[in-house]
Amino acid sequence: MKKYSIVLLFTLCIINSNNAQTRFQKDFSSLWNAIHSGFAYFDTQKTDWKHVKEIYQPIIDTTSNKQDFIMSLESIIHELYNGHISLNVNLPSSNRLIPNGTDLWVEYIDHQFIITNLKEHENAALSGIEPGMILTHYNDIPIKTAIKKVLPKSFKNYDKKVYDYAGNVIVAGTHNQKRKFTVSHNNKTLHFYPDDVKTPKSENTSLLEATVLENNIAYIKINNSLGKNNLIKVFGKAVDKLSETKAMILDLRDTPGGGNTTVARAIMGKFISYEQPYQKHLFPAEEKEYGIRRSWIEYVSPNGKIYTKPLAVLVGRWTGSMGEGIAIGFDGLKRGKIVGTKMAGLLGAINCFTLSETQIRVCLPTEKLFHINGTPREDFIPEFQTKTDKETFQTGLNLLASGKQ
Repeated sequence: MKKYSIVLLFTLCIINSNNAQTRFQKDFSSLWNAIHSGFAYFDTQKTDWKHVKEIYQPIIDTTSNKQDFIMSLESIIHELYNGHISLNVNLPSSNRLIPNGTDLWVEYIDHQFIITNLKEHENAALSGIEPGMILTHYNDIPIKTAIKKVLPKSFKNYDKKVYDYAGNVIVAGTHNQKRKFTVSHNNKTLHFYPDDVKTPKSENTSLLEATVLENNIAYIKINNSLGKNNLIKVFGKAVDKLSETKAMILDLRDTPGGGNTTVARAIMGKFISYEQPYQKHLFPAEEKEYGIRRSWIEYVSPNGKIYTKPLAVLVGRWTGSMGEGIAIGFDGLKRGKIVGTKMAGLLGAINCFTLSETQIRVCLPTEKLFHINGTPREDFIPEFQTKTDKETFQTGLNLLASGKQ
């Protein structure tokens, strides 16, 4: 009887301990466990996930309001240092998401942050910032100091990928503060205030733009709409209408928000005449739990009337997620030339879950994605590589005009 009393007392202690947890502790536990079991890239990211728990558990234990909890979650997400992990909430002080929320791109090269790309017709470019400028300060803080806010704490052996992530999160800015960039260029120190630039408000809410350029070359630009299923019909009609052109440019440089595979397959299906593979999936969680590897090849099938003329696909730093999937798909299908800079480098296919206590939605990559030749999607380099988005369009146009297909 005494034995059973001890067991019952122990059980009650556990129950009381669980009940004593704050809602923030419960949600942190759920988040940590979900990422621990589901995040697909622990083998390539440097993150020490167990150390993440050791660092943030004491902070969560003293958290008493949702605002502080969100701030902690944002710091935890930075530990994974990729733009494909996100929350559905933010604070005025939150950094904007990348690549969606940024208008310029920096890279860590030779121990400096170099501005390597700008989104055309947006604030940073219109303010006069140019590729090649060296970013020295952000809002009067040395950039190497500013990035400490978002650098991971669970490890210290940072590489270019970590610094690139941190630099781009910082230059994207926060929701409540205007940005000031101090750069070094041609032995001069220059200051830029991109958020003071008055840009015309765009009334264009169309899913795509379609026109015919010189030399009878068709041009279709996707307006960050790869997640909208009604793009399927609109895109199909646009391609069919341009069937008499001699070649086509498909512009994916403004697709930072990603999309879904239904829309992606509908787009690629307009350019092939028989079913073909376009990307490989790998689901590490199953192998982690059971020791059995699970992977599969995804196919794309012809979709209605097929466009058979030469095709150039334009990509860049604002080609994200499903946009990146379409690019590697066309490359694997050998149906079109991929032209542009490296893409956003967003990791894998995401799944989302909601934390039960705070109702915060968290999205993270749970599947790895590959080109059918085995190259990880995030490592893909276009066949016709350019230095900037501005250069990409002219390169694609010249490629089609010259007939080099």
